[in-house]
Amino acid sequence: MNKETIRGRWNILSWEQLYDDGRVVHPMGKELEGFIEYSPFGMFCAIAKKNREHFTTGGQWSASDAEKAAAYGSYLTYAGPYDVEGDTVQHHVRHSLFPNWEGGSQRRKAVLEGGVLSLTARLEEGTSEARTARLVWTRALPAVDGPR
Repeated sequence: MNKETIRGRWNILSWEQLYDDGRVVHPMGKELEGFIEYSPFGMFCAIAKKNREHFTTGGQWSASDAEKAAAYGSYLTYAGPYDVEGDTVQHHVRHSLFPNWEGGSQRRKAVLEGGVLSLTARLEEGTSEARTARLVWTRALPAVDGPR
């Protein structure tokens, strides 16, 4: 695998976390929307729970803290440069909804089979929360070098 083989846009199919104790958790539920895009300029990922709740107590700045927290928990986005080495994709996070990710890297084992890309990572190894996170994507748009 290399940058050319994953270049383009991929739509999210599923996101699950498989805990070592047998639990299977879908962090935003089973109905998702969003994409990850790999381009010559870097990568961008946006994942959202489908049919997110609208604020009822105010707008983006004046809604209740509970509604803002629910919005934060139903959307994920990050962007930055990336590298591909063998079966590993590394996202170098420059911008993220999660401030603690900025300046770090997200390392994923990548498997590409036909038009399906699976990205997996081990999380919290050696703890009671140890698990494998797996995100599965389907190719949406091939790479395009010029304006669309």
